[in-house]
Amino acid sequence: MVRAPGKQKSTKLLLACVGLLGFGVIANYLWASSPRFSNWVAVDNSVTELIIPRKEDPVQDTKSPPVKAEAHKEKKKKNDNGEKDVPGRFLSATFADLPAPELKWEKMAAAPVPRLDGAAIQIKNLLYVFAGYGTIDYVHSHVDIYNFSDNTWGGRFDMPKEMAHSHLGMVTDGRYIYVVTGQYGPQCRGPTARTFVLDTVTKQWRDMPPLPVPRYAPATTLWRGRLHVMGGSKENRHTPGLEHWSLAVKDGQALEKEWRTEIPIPRGGPHRACLVVNDRLLVIGGQEGDFMAKPGSPIFKCSRRNEVVFDDVYMLDDDMKWKTLPPMPKPDSHIEFAWAVVNNSIVIAGGTTEKHPITKRMVLVGEVFQFNLGTLKWSVIGKLPYRVKTTLVGFWNGWLYFTSGQRDKGPDDPAPRKVIGDMWRTKLKLNP
Repeated sequence: MVRAPGKQKSTKLLLACVGLLGFGVIANYLWASSPRFSNWVAVDNSVTELIIPRKEDPVQDTKSPPVKAEAHKEKKKKNDNGEKDVPGRFLSATFADLPAPELKWEKMAAAPVPRLDGAAIQIKNLLYVFAGYGTIDYVHSHVDIYNFSDNTWGGRFDMPKEMAHSHLGMVTDGRYIYVVTGQYGPQCRGPTARTFVLDTVTKQWRDMPPLPVPRYAPATTLWRGRLHVMGGSKENRHTPGLEHWSLAVKDGQALEKEWRTEIPIPRGGPHRACLVVNDRLLVIGGQEGDFMAKPGSPIFKCSRRNEVVFDDVYMLDDDMKWKTLPPMPKPDSHIEFAWAVVNNSIVIAGGTTEKHPITKRMVLVGEVFQFNLGTLKWSVIGKLPYRVKTTLVGFWNGWLYFTSGQRDKGPDDPAPRKVIGDMWRTKLKLNP
């Protein structure tokens, strides 16, 4: 059959577009499975300055090369669909940022090291920041401390050599920090079942009974005298775990030799917020699935697998039965240390949401969410300086702080880029 010249051109154009799309998907897969993520680059921003993000003036990375005005103007003319672009955070196709008011963010002294998938615990005016990736091939094995009273970093000390370096379960009783399971080593290495407790007064570590089986990033909290650990990913790093265990503890001591089996969590998986407030145990967000070690890789090279991010919120009540609460404004994961309790509300900053349906790239979250515990309603109360996952959050004297994580590529690209050590704060006033 002979095609008309116009139809031949259209066919060739269509095939070219399909080819480019296929190449984009393949390139993204290769990026995700690369032994070195090209976007895992440290940023050192130690200068304190006041930055007010605006739609017409988005926050820029001061280390990035300047963008030529002509190129910037041309970029704003059209988006990927050939439509006129708009200033501010604009994401074509799907999964644009949710509408949110602007917040005035102040940049503080950066953390001593950048970290991804680290952990943080606040005790009074101190934020204890643990472990995490520096790069995909390097993990930290120490603790840094941020003092909210004078806004300085200091007091670094080492973790036990046998302790996990990322995907930790962690909670405090106000003095002792309980550290449960997690991934040992860089890339996508296996987990450890080892459990420790830190006395923040003496800086001494002690062993605790190991978890029955190791887990990655399980939901962890203290409730009614027991250390609760639930969900997370199983030993292959991908399969969601539903198991729920508890251990009686007091003043940094285990009162039992073995963990007790509790009611399974309704939906398994890692990277969730978990906390107790008003004597209720809450588990928020998370995902099913995660990167896995490539079969046969001697360095446990990370290999991408399908992930499902969800917006589920569960509560464990007096009858030890799970209840479903109103879902988050959008699916959100990598938020296990991204929350703070402020005036009878839970505030959550950043995270990751569902992947882009076309490029299949990870989409980072740039919103700040509020869950009012009185009304059980969610709202979007602001924007972060940029989209970022695995933030480490604290709240002190009316200021909401966050540090570390992996930020986006820019206002118009929500895919992950640099691992950072930045510290930011904003004045936050919430009604009870």
